[in-house]
Amino acid sequence: MTKVLVLYYSSYGHIEQMADAIAEGARGAGAEVDIRRVAETAPPEVVAQAHFKTDTSHPVIEGPDALRAYDAIIVGTPTRYGRMTSQMATFWDTTGGLWATGALNGKVGGAFTSTASQHGGQETTLFSIITNLMHLGMTIVGLDYGFQGQLGVEEVKGGSPYGATTISDSKGDRQPSASELDGARYQGRRIAEVASKLAA
Repeated sequence: MTKVLVLYYSSYGHIEQMADAIAEGARGAGAEVDIRRVAETAPPEVVAQAHFKTDTSHPVIEGPDALRAYDAIIVGTPTRYGRMTSQMATFWDTTGGLWATGALNGKVGGAFTSTASQHGGQETTLFSIITNLMHLGMTIVGLDYGFQGQLGVEEVKGGSPYGATTISDSKGDRQPSASELDGARYQGRRIAEVASKLAA
């Protein structure tokens, strides 16, 4: 059975919801899926003052060596000025040993993100994730246009061929829409399907 890891960081729960939807899609393709988050690196007083969401059922990933066990790794993080958060970057900065030994070569990777606005750096943030995954030798699967929900202008919607996205609004009160969650499910399923074919 194909093993998929959904690895995320979420400050306010938007990316956590997207991670659950990605996992649902991958499971729908018959994959065994684990959801893990990276450790919070912001000082506790900052977490409290900013009202970060700290209640979650998803455990923190054990460390970079845990990545070896998976056929596919799908990474999600909100944007920070058009790039991945420092919390997520800190985790990937510990994967030098995996890079040096080619441990992730040929595995399948993907990315998903959230921004406050429609033009808040979704695609650059996705590429900041994808760049790391490609340096580690991974084959990237995005959100192809088989998912038609990312097209059209009848409503505010996330979505990019580079990965599933959601828009939180500046105060974070907009939650992922049905279309955005469907996009995440679609990407999760596609990644699991590709990983299964490559492992055959």
